[in-house]
Amino acid sequence: MARLSIVERTQLTPTLAKYAERAAAGGREQALLFQIAGHRPEMFETYFRFYFPAHTTGAVSGTLKELVRLRIAQLNDCFT
Repeated sequence: MARLSIVERTQLTPTLAKYAERAAAGGREQALLFQIAGHRPEMFETYFRFYFPAHTTGAVSGTLKELVRLRIAQLNDCFT
């Protein structure tokens, strides 16, 4: 299994630093996602511009979308 180093928050782009700061309120693991994304900020910032609105808006709540995502992962023996 590949291992990626954690990029220091001071080295993140302003956008990823903002995401990491918000995620830190939810716990260390959530903030680490954005620090690892710091290796390819241009790719992940593009992805997050798509993902966040798709995940948090629409006819179905973000909570239900997350539960469905986790169930699909479980059915496919995917550890997420």
